[in-house]
Amino acid sequence: MPVTYTNARVFTGDGILEESAVTTDYGIVTSILPAAAVESQEGTVVDLQGAILAPAMIDLQIYGGNGAVFSLYPSVASLTAVVDYSKAGGAALVMPTVATISPEIMLEAIHAVKAYWEQGGKGVAGLHLEGPFINPAKKGAHLPQYIRKPAQEDIDWIITHGKGIVKIMTLAPECCDPILIRQLQEAGIVVFAGHSNATYDQAYIAFEQGIRHATHLFNAMSPLESRAPGIVGAIYDHPAVSASIVADGVHVDFAAIRISKKIMGERLFLITDAVEENKTGPYTYLREQDRFVSATGVLSGSRLTMIQAVRNCVEQVGISLEEALRMASLYPARAIGQAQQRGRIKPGYAAALVAIRPNWEVTVYCE
Repeated sequence: MPVTYTNARVFTGDGILEESAVTTDYGIVTSILPAAAVESQEGTVVDLQGAILAPAMIDLQIYGGNGAVFSLYPSVASLTAVVDYSKAGGAALVMPTVATISPEIMLEAIHAVKAYWEQGGKGVAGLHLEGPFINPAKKGAHLPQYIRKPAQEDIDWIITHGKGIVKIMTLAPECCDPILIRQLQEAGIVVFAGHSNATYDQAYIAFEQGIRHATHLFNAMSPLESRAPGIVGAIYDHPAVSASIVADGVHVDFAAIRISKKIMGERLFLITDAVEENKTGPYTYLREQDRFVSATGVLSGSRLTMIQAVRNCVEQVGISLEEALRMASLYPARAIGQAQQRGRIKPGYAAALVAIRPNWEVTVYCE
């Protein structure tokens, strides 16, 4: 059944069209037309009353939401809670994430995503494994007992069990054999550099060898210093490398986001790194006013939604609304190879849309 969204300012991903409408059918955008032409359209008409209609957002790193911590207790129910949390915050597609943990929990997470899809669940792009092949020196809140240097059997295990499900893996390139990294990439897994203490040279070489993305810029990585540019310096310097960033003003100061945006341009995109409170089990997430911390006070997750991250970029960083929306939709779509299906409102693209009202309230529409 066709659906027409009318009386909207349509942000196509390239610019804003005033007083326009968007028609969709079978989960695909079919046309963009003047609002005055809507009377001739068949099917359902949704009046957006002047809201901005934009491509729905994409969150490539989220641990939990709506009372559920998927990363510790993976199940169809916890995935559903995460998807609902994300949709309420403007994202129609998420990459649920598992931190450095036991193989048993990773396998449960793989099975949960598979079951979610088999039961008709929508909005999950795949699984993001953040670890366990990270540098202990930059572990952040990750558990040291599960960190390890990968062997061939570890890579084989991930490729075998995670086939078609594990879509992103964050690892420290200086701790991993490049041959093993290449095997992950050849299996269709997008490798991100993160939780890394790499020198500038180590990181730049890894980027030249094919790693094209980095996880949560500044957090849990070697910093940019005058005599040691570190992985941050290599990310800034390599023109083909993009990075996610947590725009809550806690994980990264807003001035650092502004500086990074000036340097990186379209290579910088938004994630939430959101989690939910959990007081028992191997990982504890304790709620503070604007963040989550571990039992020892280490920053361990955000309380962001994607629309809050966009709002912060506009109001606190000085990025235009159009560019902040691209940072939340088109640029993450590029990172996972879906920029030809998502991140724009254009005929043939996915009908995953978000209406944004003047008070920053959002409604996600996805077929």
